[in-house]
Amino acid sequence: MANAPDAELHKGLKQRHLTMIAIGGVIGAGLFVGSGAVINEVGPAAFLTYAVTGVLIVMVMRMLGEMATANPSTGSFADYARKALGGWAGFSVGWLYWYFWVIVVGFEAVAGAKLLTRWIEAPLWLLALGLMILMTATNLFSVKSYGEFEYWFAGIKVLAIIIFLALGSLFVIGLWPGRDADFSNLTAHGGFLPNGPGAIFSGIVVVIFSMVGAEIATIAAAESNDPGRAIAKATNSVVLRIALFYVGSIFLLAVMLPWNSTELGDSPYVSAFEVMGIPYAADIMNAVVLTAVLSCLNSGLYTASRMLFVLAARREAPIRLITVNGRGVPVSAILLSTVVGFLCVIAAYISPDTVFLFLLNSSGAIILFVYLIIAVSQYVLRRRTPEAKLQVKMWAFPFLTLLTIAAIVGVLISMGVGEDTRSQLVLSLVSLVVVVLVYLVVARRNRNVPAEASAAERLAAAAPHRVLIVANETVGADDLLTEIRRFATDRDAEFFVCVPANPVDTGQAEHKGAVYLWEATRRAAQERLDTTLEILRSDGLQADGAVGDYRPMVAMDEAVDRFRPDAIVISTHPAGESAWLRDDLVERAAKKYPMPVEHVVSHAPAGVGDGTTTAT
Repeated sequence: MANAPDAELHKGLKQRHLTMIAIGGVIGAGLFVGSGAVINEVGPAAFLTYAVTGVLIVMVMRMLGEMATANPSTGSFADYARKALGGWAGFSVGWLYWYFWVIVVGFEAVAGAKLLTRWIEAPLWLLALGLMILMTATNLFSVKSYGEFEYWFAGIKVLAIIIFLALGSLFVIGLWPGRDADFSNLTAHGGFLPNGPGAIFSGIVVVIFSMVGAEIATIAAAESNDPGRAIAKATNSVVLRIALFYVGSIFLLAVMLPWNSTELGDSPYVSAFEVMGIPYAADIMNAVVLTAVLSCLNSGLYTASRMLFVLAARREAPIRLITVNGRGVPVSAILLSTVVGFLCVIAAYISPDTVFLFLLNSSGAIILFVYLIIAVSQYVLRRRTPEAKLQVKMWAFPFLTLLTIAAIVGVLISMGVGEDTRSQLVLSLVSLVVVVLVYLVVARRNRNVPAEASAAERLAAAAPHRVLIVANETVGADDLLTEIRRFATDRDAEFFVCVPANPVDTGQAEHKGAVYLWEATRRAAQERLDTTLEILRSDGLQADGAVGDYRPMVAMDEAVDRFRPDAIVISTHPAGESAWLRDDLVERAAKKYPMPVEHVVSHAPAGVGDGTTTAT
């Protein structure tokens, strides 16, 4: 009988990969190309905007670190939302975060193509398509190939910023040839805050999107050998990275360039290098920005595919998405994530000012919704978590948690007030409402699964001698064992127990991260099978069995071919709690097989001895 897929989601990320992903994760392409607009809007005090935004990101990361180290195996903050606020929150965060990144993937492909046009004469759509294919292939090849690409992409970004910090510091303190120390740009041209103190906070809306990505380290850490240590290390070091790479570099830009200068242009870093007299500055920074774009595209595909994997493992996406190939790569999840990216590239070519703009705006505030739910989840879960499990703690709880929640709400309100960002907030709210409505429809459908028609009399009249038992979470429960013994009364019956190795039905999807899911699922299924066979054999019954395919119907087909039963017993939880009933498994089996099919409803999980039975 076929087992669940033999391939595992490979643990291909080494500590050096995770370290560089964590370091480079906060350095988005927006830092290189968007910081000029922030300086123009805020003035010389723009570095304070980055500092305030950085504090907000640090707070969210610290909260994530607390939850992730207390539950290091999940690898998804959608799980924390589900545990804290209910199924709607986990479903919504998972799908919204996925949607955000697949849109980012398409946007970054187009942005990267625009950068390539500096050196390559080719249609924009063709270059964007090429970048999408390249990054898709990288993610499909192996987890390690993603890690290697991201290691070098992030390394180039980090190196560029470090070089700028070193040379810029020499320039502003007067150790540069022909240059004296000069900080006059901080107060000249209208003062330190030429547009008023409020400008510091108005710029947060733009800055926060350039810092998105720090949370990827908590997802990637699930594919390391020591998730708890990797997550703690990543979250603890985010403070230094934001202070150095963002606040430090923006401060140097504000000192080197007048805040209202056209020299800031599309990339103030190019202008700064040109002021210092660095040759080929434009080409060098164009290459660095391209690397940053590819890094974001690469990470976006990785993150989106892993979030799909987690959603599928919770039955909130097609279960096919949890399968992996021989190299340990979730091919289906990656390909589905790239579909939206490819559609964005097509939209950018066919309808850049309507469809493409709509897609961008509809995801504009989604990351803030995600951060808000993360913060609320931490507030709720902190009160439920034993002190011993809190290896990393949120500072000054609950004060800073509540302050962070208020700050995120304030940023959302400011988006609604601003004319340039109002459409992003509205369309993102529409996306949120759509996802929640989908969840409510699915949840209602699950609650309204009808009971199966009775087959008990037909089965008893058939006097079966070879009974196939298909069960998973209810295997070993007293109610199912009672029914099995009834079939064996005064008969020389044989039993074959089939346990589909499904991560949802074994319960492993609730607390295992993607990288450990299949291994834990097979182990749990085998343990349940072994326990049930031991019980049956101890009663003197002839019993054998096998762990089956992760798809219950496929597992049943293979068991029927192997065992040739004259009756089938399918055990599930009650309607509304059973994924098998939602998929009409009993009804499909009754129609497909010529032998009697009985449905046993168990109200107790495996190993629990107080269940009651409803044989239908």
